[in-house]
Amino acid sequence: MDSAPSRWARLRDNDVFHSFLHSPGAMLAALIAVSAIVACFAAPLIAPYNPFDPAQISLWDGKLPPAWVEGGDSRYLLGTDNQGRDMLSTLLYGGRISITVGIAAVLMGMVLGVGLGVLSGYLGGTVDTVIMRLADVQLTIPGILLAILINGIGRAILPPEIRDDMAIYVVIIAVGLTDWPQFARVARSATLVEAQKEYVQAARIIGLGSFTIMLRHILPNTLRPVLVIATIGLALAIISEATLSFLGQGIPPTTPSLGTLIRVGNEYLFSGLWWITLFPALALVALVFSVNLLGDWLRDALNPKLR
Repeated sequence: MDSAPSRWARLRDNDVFHSFLHSPGAMLAALIAVSAIVACFAAPLIAPYNPFDPAQISLWDGKLPPAWVEGGDSRYLLGTDNQGRDMLSTLLYGGRISITVGIAAVLMGMVLGVGLGVLSGYLGGTVDTVIMRLADVQLTIPGILLAILINGIGRAILPPEIRDDMAIYVVIIAVGLTDWPQFARVARSATLVEAQKEYVQAARIIGLGSFTIMLRHILPNTLRPVLVIATIGLALAIISEATLSFLGQGIPPTTPSLGTLIRVGNEYLFSGLWWITLFPALALVALVFSVNLLGDWLRDALNPKLR
């Protein structure tokens, strides 16, 4: 009697894993994205300095160029910013904030959007009309303008003394609330298909409630297309955070993200301090580009028509 295939054998024979191994672009994008995420979250362990520790910052070392440029200091490989913070360390810590905001915002938008989308597709009627019209109205407003509006309202509500401390949470909410319509529309479309299948009809016949059917049967079968939207949405969320911070509406300069670093560097760009803007911009481009490539590959890999 043949033994059951091992876990590795099942993974090796999986269509998605096979597609990944035969896609050099996807593997390169995964390497860049995973390396960046691991490096950023390991910043306290690998960063040469802690940009949040005043004892490790000296204004006398401010605006130093990279180590290989004339006037550079070997202690600061990528130079320092206007506050004397090591650029390499600030990039790692700032990248961690940008990635955290992106992941949290996508999770928030996904939970809200998928929940409303499944409700809309399964219940139909007035519930479907109200939810979809709200999504249509929100989609007519540019996402970044809506994020600025939500962020401004959040800052206005909060007391001045805690605005900077709560800024990261306000940005997460602002970006997350702009993303839910895409998830809702995808989840609704998948739910409309799944609701007509025999297993859902059988669940109704045996007396399962609507909530149980949606949660245990329909929801798991809507996650495949949602996963693709979430991957691409992560890149867009990181860009949204960077845009808000660049405009001065996001993370404050005392808590550097990639967007705040680019904004600060932009003020000194015409003074010849190009490294303060260039390195955060390159890090942002590499991270977003790699995540977008992964999203494109995942969309194709999960599309049965392309197999």
